[in-house]
This record gives sequence, structure tokens and C-alpha cells, in this order.
Amino acid sequence: MGTVITAAALVGIVALIIRSMVRDKKNGKSLQCGCDCKHCSGHCGH
Repeated sequence: MGTVITAAALVGIVALIIRSMVRDKKNGKSLQCGCDCKHCSGHCGH
């Protein structure tokens, strides 16, 4: 039973992380850029 609860908690956390990443992507944020234009040469559009 403990394994099932741990697995369910892990799946929930991963789902929240993925949802956050998708939401950030839709808002124009990118994991690669980080909105620090001095490092991405202004490609991110910020």
C-alpha cells in the first residue's frame, strides 16, 4: 500500500511540473532562454 501512495504522489508532482512547464511555454517563457537576453543574444524577444 505504501508503494501505491508513493507512486501516486510522485505522479502528481510530475504532473504539476509538466503543467507548469506547459503554462510557461504558452506565456512565451522558455527553459532554454530563461529570459536573460545577455546569454541568448536577444533571441527570446524580451
